[in-house]
Amino acid sequence: MAGAGGGYGDANQRIDYVFKVVLIGDSAVGKSQILARFARNEFSLDSKSTIGVEFQTRTLVIDHKTVKAQIWDTAGQERYRAVTSAYYRGAVGAMLVYDITKRQTFDHIPRWLEELRNHADKNIVIILIGNKCDLESQRDVPTEDAKEFAEKEGLFFLETSALEATNVETAFITVLTEIYNIVNKKNLTADENQGNGNSASLSGQKIIVPGPAQEIPAKRNMCCQSS
Repeated sequence: MAGAGGGYGDANQRIDYVFKVVLIGDSAVGKSQILARFARNEFSLDSKSTIGVEFQTRTLVIDHKTVKAQIWDTAGQERYRAVTSAYYRGAVGAMLVYDITKRQTFDHIPRWLEELRNHADKNIVIILIGNKCDLESQRDVPTEDAKEFAEKEGLFFLETSALEATNVETAFITVLTEIYNIVNKKNLTADENQGNGNSASLSGQKIIVPGPAQEIPAKRNMCCQSS
């Protein structure tokens, strides 16, 4: 895996890649808290429901390249579903979030996944996130259930706690590094084509990600492991 560095970015630095990642899942599962933890290292106990759509950015270094992650967050309530087509457009990564203490939010995941696959590129990199793993005593979704679903659908999987900052960074880095590796392979292929007299170029074109992640990262599918 390519090495990834944290940090919250320098406005003047050159950006090599911009990756759009969308957060989806039912309302109140903690999507906005996961975003706040990753983008600003913040957590608010009195977080309100997100109205409409918002996105935040964070710049990281992956394999000596500067990557700007553009993370989009939308409310899970049905009345905001009209935003979906624009919301998913151009996304190369997705985080599918449920609350481990609310079984219904996990039971809705197949519907969210279907909507994602209907609107986004079919090869988008997806990670399934079981949030609020700090509330182990209230767990209503066994880890094995989610792990089995993720393996069946070819998704990465992690359990996180936005409150305790557990695995949030790892989840984003997993998705962004996978996207980076895929895009880097496409660039190498394009360079080889140009070397063979083929003038194909990726500049200014939509990046098509050639396949979802099929493997769950080793030692990353358990709750609340410290990194």
